[in-house]
Amino acid sequence: MPVKKRYPVPSDIEIAQEAELLPITEVAKKAGILDEELEPYGKYMAKIDYAKVLERTKDRPNGKFVTVTAITPTPLGEGKTVTAFGLGQALALKGIKVINTFREPSKGPTFGIKGGAAGGGYSQGLPMENINLNFTGDIHACETAQNLCAAAIDAHIFHGNQLRLDPENITWTYCQDLNSRALREVVVGLGGKTVGGYPRRTNFDITVATETAAIIALTTGLKDLRERLGRIVVGYTYDNKPVTAEDLKVAGAMCALLLDAIKPNLVQSTEGHPMICHGFPFANVAHGNNSNMANMVALKLADVVVTESGFGADCGFVKLVDVGCRQSGVKVDAAVIVASIRALKQHGGAFHLRPGMPYSRVKEAAETENLPALEKGCENLKRNIEIAKEHGVKAIVAINRFTTDTDKEVELVRQKALEFGADGVAVSEAWAKGGEGALELADAVLKAIETPSDMKFTFPDDIPLEEKIRSVATKVHLADDIELAPPAKRKLQLFQELGFGWLSVNMAKTHLSLSHDPDWVGVPRNYKMPIRDVRASVGAGFVYPICGAMMTMPGLPSRPAFMDVDVDVETGKIKGLF
Repeated sequence: MPVKKRYPVPSDIEIAQEAELLPITEVAKKAGILDEELEPYGKYMAKIDYAKVLERTKDRPNGKFVTVTAITPTPLGEGKTVTAFGLGQALALKGIKVINTFREPSKGPTFGIKGGAAGGGYSQGLPMENINLNFTGDIHACETAQNLCAAAIDAHIFHGNQLRLDPENITWTYCQDLNSRALREVVVGLGGKTVGGYPRRTNFDITVATETAAIIALTTGLKDLRERLGRIVVGYTYDNKPVTAEDLKVAGAMCALLLDAIKPNLVQSTEGHPMICHGFPFANVAHGNNSNMANMVALKLADVVVTESGFGADCGFVKLVDVGCRQSGVKVDAAVIVASIRALKQHGGAFHLRPGMPYSRVKEAAETENLPALEKGCENLKRNIEIAKEHGVKAIVAINRFTTDTDKEVELVRQKALEFGADGVAVSEAWAKGGEGALELADAVLKAIETPSDMKFTFPDDIPLEEKIRSVATKVHLADDIELAPPAKRKLQLFQELGFGWLSVNMAKTHLSLSHDPDWVGVPRNYKMPIRDVRASVGAGFVYPICGAMMTMPGLPSRPAFMDVDVDVETGKIKGLF
């Protein structure tokens, strides 16, 4: 194994830097990838020629597909990624041919509040620093393609606007892969016609929330990619006719920029088993799952594929089913729902930690046994189990155990999960023990996937967009109804008239609540889901309703994570990254 364990457990970056990584060619052999299907990026990372792999394995049946999701998250972090990686490591220890698939971290969270997203402790993806920073350049390629299209729009208007694109009805955004609230609303084109062109209001999205990012994650091949880019709607004419990237003659160049970015990336875990890191959409404003391409390749190579769906089951899991699986044809066999004792206590009202608030303010309440609050908080666990099972998917609860959790607390959650209909419950200690700490979870998952699932979508394809949105709001989020703001209602009517009714739905909402309000913990009821805007990502294949005050460009906190990141100039090693 690349990493030798020592205790007490060192920091994530120490563990990553102590690792003696396997050459990527050895990892590829474990995965069943041939030399001619591998494009190395240095010694420890590589691109996979998906077309060759899929052609060679086209007659091979898919492996089992397991996603790791969670209860409604809190700022404490529930440990989905580390649990997903630990489960993969445990399955590998049991002799199962397994591949983990996961998203590429955005530098927004890496340098913002959350930090990196490559797992933690002894269940990490390696090389951790590369994965968390520039990696193989996929996000940069996405950013360049998105901004090329934005530049093409402004150039077209400057040079006479033959398409009659209404500058006040442009929907395409500029982007960058960093948090910056100052870019949420900007004016471009200042300086007069000879300098800046036509002044107009626009905005920046964080790169991983753009339509280009969604297209990279959802595409199923080069031909599909080119078609998706061509049908992107960048805005509307003065008489409300859509203008596409194909109309602007920029779709071909965007495709050229993304040619390598759609190839999945092969890396390894701290225990040397194969992992594919590819795609990067957020789960609150985007669809929150790694690429279809990564899953399609992994399912042909492995007997079990473990992926991770962002945030709670109402976010990433539902979007995996309704967006990702609907478009790729892949079926989910089981969902692991990660819960932590301290997060359930927050849902039960023991304390309320808000994003950016220091943990020290709630430490005592979070780490003190409180069975009444824990039992009340388990209502949120129940709802997330129900969401998986209502979609026809087996639900296994993983209790991500912390050292301060008492035996009584763990046993209460175990009993409640089984009472709520979970198909298995296991304690996971992957952070401290790697694969050995997730063997119980691996057994529960293997038992659950012995029988096939019957995965169901939230809504059919052939109902109006408004009804699709209402279905998600009422069936998943338990709202009584939706409340459409006038602009949202007008847009939905226009989208239907333009023939966009086939699009799926990807709710853009807070991840901190089952509702639209981040302060409503537990299981909110008796409310209407407010939809203030609806945007059409025609290339990606979905509309995304903006629920409540949701933003598509995050801001930095008062003390961002980047303040701790530096480089040791003597050794050249990065420090402070987590």
